[in-house]
Amino acid sequence: MNKIGKRIRIERIINRDSENTVIVPMDHGVSMGPIDGLRDLAKTVNAVAEGGANAVVLHKGVVGFGHRGYGKDVGLIIHLSASTSLSPDPNEKVLVCTVEEAIKLGADAVSVHVNVGSKTEAFQLSKLGEISRIAGEWGMPLLAMMYPRGDGINQFDEKAVSLAARVGAELGADIIKTNFTGDVKSFKKVVSGCPVPIVVAGGPKMGSNEEILTMVRQAMDAGARGVAIGRNIFQSDDPVKMTRAISMIVHDNAEVREALEYLTS
Repeated sequence: MNKIGKRIRIERIINRDSENTVIVPMDHGVSMGPIDGLRDLAKTVNAVAEGGANAVVLHKGVVGFGHRGYGKDVGLIIHLSASTSLSPDPNEKVLVCTVEEAIKLGADAVSVHVNVGSKTEAFQLSKLGEISRIAGEWGMPLLAMMYPRGDGINQFDEKAVSLAARVGAELGADIIKTNFTGDVKSFKKVVSGCPVPIVVAGGPKMGSNEEILTMVRQAMDAGARGVAIGRNIFQSDDPVKMTRAISMIVHDNAEVREALEYLTS
């Protein structure tokens, strides 16, 4: 029965036709506070849903403020990990929610953040393994946000990103979110070394729309199964159109030029 439940939930966060996904993380309020784009969660969730996002990532306490009783439906991924920018070590992540709490809130998946190479890597890995076991028992899909981060680590290095992604798969994640390594050739190696679907992180706000869309196109060309982009969507001038432009690439195999033309139309 748990396999049936997992399949049903995954269908709510991965497009059946393209088998890809556009996820918009909105969990930044814990680490960064009420930043632009997240002050009115319902408005922002509604915008990305209208633009074609498959799912959003929220912390447990704001689900009721972000998931509305109107507009287009969108999948819900509840984030279980947290740290704040005021912490002596922001790379340290602790669990602040359980799989059972997420189920009660109506989640379609849960997510856990692990910084591979950080001082608290061992603790974070043990918690990922624990959540993987519990999520498996409940048929709950698990998104693992796997980043190579720590002293002297280049978080975009192909070997470091490949290791982080593979660790997430080895410990039972159903989907891996990780950094794009900067080009198609190197990211293909990351994808080929990970047996579960990979979605690329958006990272900090980029300088131009073309830069964002080019990264998405290159990631998809390398074999990514979608994106998990937050600030570059919800802090854009038009989150509805930005979500739609990214969705055109992820789901419809559009080129960067086509997506840019849509954004400026």
